[in-house]
Amino acid sequence: MSVQTRCHCQSCTIKNLMVPALVITLGVLFLISEMSGGRFYFGNTWPMLILVIGVIQLASAMVPRDGHIDVPPPGTIPPIPPPAPPAVPPQTPFSAQGQ
Repeated sequence: MSVQTRCHCQSCTIKNLMVPALVITLGVLFLISEMSGGRFYFGNTWPMLILVIGVIQLASAMVPRDGHIDVPPPGTIPPIPPPAPPAVPPQTPFSAQGQ
C-alpha cells in the first residue's frame, strides 16, 4: 500500500473547510426556516450557501501557498519515467584485437 501525502498549506487547509461550512450553513438555514414560522423559508435563504462557497474560495485564494504539494487525483497513475539507457562497456583501443 502506498501512503498518500496530503498538502497542509494554508490554502488547502481553508479549502478542506468547505464541506463542514456548507453542512453547518445548511443546518442553520433549515433551523431559521423552522423557527421563524415560514418567514425565512429555505427557498429565500439558499443563496447563503453560494455566499459561503464564495467566501471560502476567496479566503483560499488570498492566503499564501507556501509548502503546497500537488497530489494527483485518486485513480490516476503517475507517469512512468523513461528507462535508463543500456550500460555500454567502456571501449579501449585494444578491444577489437585478438578476435
